[in-house]
Amino acid sequence: MDRTAAFQPVDITIENVDLSFGATHVLKDVNLDIQAGEFFAFLGPSGCGKTTLLRLIAGFNTAQRGRVLLGGEDVTHLPAWKRDVGMVFQSYALWPHMSVAQNVAFGLEERRLPRDVIAARVDEALDIVNLKHLKDRKPSQLSGGQQQRVALARTIAVRPKVLLLDEPLSNLDAKMRVQVRRELRELQQALKLTTIFVTHDQEEANTVCDRIAVMNDGVVQQVGGPMALYDAPANLFVANFLGTANIVAPVREEGGRAVLPGGVAVEVPRGGARLVFRPQNARLTQPGDALSTGRLRLPGEVVHREFLGATIRYGVKVDEAECLVDVPHLGGEAGFAIGAKASVDIDRARVLWLAA
Repeated sequence: MDRTAAFQPVDITIENVDLSFGATHVLKDVNLDIQAGEFFAFLGPSGCGKTTLLRLIAGFNTAQRGRVLLGGEDVTHLPAWKRDVGMVFQSYALWPHMSVAQNVAFGLEERRLPRDVIAARVDEALDIVNLKHLKDRKPSQLSGGQQQRVALARTIAVRPKVLLLDEPLSNLDAKMRVQVRRELRELQQALKLTTIFVTHDQEEANTVCDRIAVMNDGVVQQVGGPMALYDAPANLFVANFLGTANIVAPVREEGGRAVLPGGVAVEVPRGGARLVFRPQNARLTQPGDALSTGRLRLPGEVVHREFLGATIRYGVKVDEAECLVDVPHLGGEAGFAIGAKASVDIDRARVLWLAA
């Protein structure tokens, strides 16, 4: 049986959305285009507006300005139950007194479908998430990962146009999060269902999503694929939120050149920008080592080191700035000691100049 035939993915358009709760402006002129069948993420810190935006798509919030379109249809003023949108909540929201099968059937019974259709849909949904053998258990008899899959099955059973996931992995331990996020990706790919995933964890978004909207303070800062956002962030917030970034402010600027900590002068593309580079795009060198072509050197002193298994992360003080450098760990090598003089050599091709 072709399960994907039951799901018809739609695109989502969010136009000029402004939403406030009283005097608090939560979403500020949000514009997004999400493709049919795409696994999309709203990523940002707590309070940035990502869950509010998700609930707006679901129909649980109403904007003061703007539109939401599903498959080209304006659903801005449609109630939630008329949108054919399925939402998995952070708490899973399972009925504790009902069995797994009864929980999955709940939405179908609300739609007053025939009993034989409900039974078939329940079995199909539980089969998709590999829980058919546990259909008679209560939620309290399941692990956190199994409860999350029941919540997914309940949503899938109603065959929504869009699947919305509100931090669905936050209640799981670290090992289970890795397993379940892989299952989520495999499920989404198998069903070709347009899916939006809300998270504050950039690793989760990077590993499962096709594209990401990075949000802060109610504003979409940048939209793109995980690698594109990491390699070419639009501003300092995106650079710092997506992984570790060294952000070095010039000591002063003189005639189109910036003097960096340590006295190094370089050309700067625009005033007020800061030098940004990733820890893996630099290396540590001994005093007196020749500077390779195409590299920028900041002299300093090692102030701390962390062994991370595959790498050693060094903290190097350059005047008042501190730079992090990741060095591959090769067995038997002593590396740099704390207090040692060392220079941070940066690949100029990997340097970014970003403003806030």
